[in-house]
Amino acid sequence: MSDPSAEVPAGGRRTGILGGSFDPPHVGHVSVAGELIEALQLDRLLVIPARDPPHREVTLPADVRLDLTRRAFADVPGIEVSPMEIERAGPSYTVDTLEALARRFPTDRLVLAMGADQFASIHRWERWRRLPELARIAVMPRDGRDPAPSPESLPIEYVVASVTRVDISASRIRQRLEEGHSVHLLVPETIRHDVERAWAVRRARHVTQ
Repeated sequence: MSDPSAEVPAGGRRTGILGGSFDPPHVGHVSVAGELIEALQLDRLLVIPARDPPHREVTLPADVRLDLTRRAFADVPGIEVSPMEIERAGPSYTVDTLEALARRFPTDRLVLAMGADQFASIHRWERWRRLPELARIAVMPRDGRDPAPSPESLPIEYVVASVTRVDISASRIRQRLEEGHSVHLLVPETIRHDVERAWAVRRARHVTQ
């Protein structure tokens, strides 16, 4: 497993990619993203909300999630929130995103960051064998355990991204919001009011239906 910062062409950048539904973005996302820049020696990290995640349903509309994500990461140096998947019709396949980035930034060294759970199921992703051809894969361990690919995806090269995992999940936050509880300290304060208001509107609609 080689250094993710290696093999950067002259004039290129080390560009990380962190995708997700960000439904909603939370403080765990922000914390991990900030640490990834240092752990992977990145020049920048592209945070890319998915318009239509292939393996899960989303609650908030795509444009709302994009706006919340931009505001959540606004004060984190080195991070750019990209609308490329939101603006692209159809399922948000990571391979399509990497191919588009490779065409747009041919001298950049792409590093795709993902959690250990995602890595374990990578063989189910669209054209997954193409992913390590387009980007170096960096896996964030869970509970201090080394990540392991599934037998179906062996062999696949990856590097370990040592970051502090925050015990917060978007599903837990959505549950609290559905129950009408505050998500103070779980989402960035800059977006908390709008997140809570969005779910209050959802609950009101469900009551009237």
